[in-house]
Amino acid sequence: MNLKARIYVENHKKNAQAKFEARLAFLKEKGLNAQTISRDTTLRQIRGLIRQANFRLARIAAQEKLNQEMAQTKAERLAAEKAAREKPTKEREEMVAEIKEKKGKKEKLAKAEKQKKSEPKKGKSEKKRENETPP
Repeated sequence: MNLKARIYVENHKKNAQAKFEARLAFLKEKGLNAQTISRDTTLRQIRGLIRQANFRLARIAAQEKLNQEMAQTKAERLAAEKAAREKPTKEREEMVAEIKEKKGKKEKLAKAEKQKKSEPKKGKSEKKRENETPP
């Protein structure tokens, strides 16, 4: 429902209520009983208009409430992000130190693996030469 339509829906409801009051007064003036008045088609139609207006107003109110909750959630999320960015420098430095320490260990392991791979593999002929004693 269009939130800007609230004013128009309220005006429709006021007009319908005024018509309802006028029609009810007219029928009572005529001297009709309550049962006949309740079956009057014009009154029933006007009641339907009032029900529609009430339903539309309820939907508009629900939408406004939802929009307000979403705005509040967004504001809280932005505040949390801002607080996270403005962490004290000590905590930030500790986190950076931990990350660097972990990174250093990984680099050492990577260097060790590269050295193992770069060493020449010893074939059968090289092994025999090592086992032989020089003359």
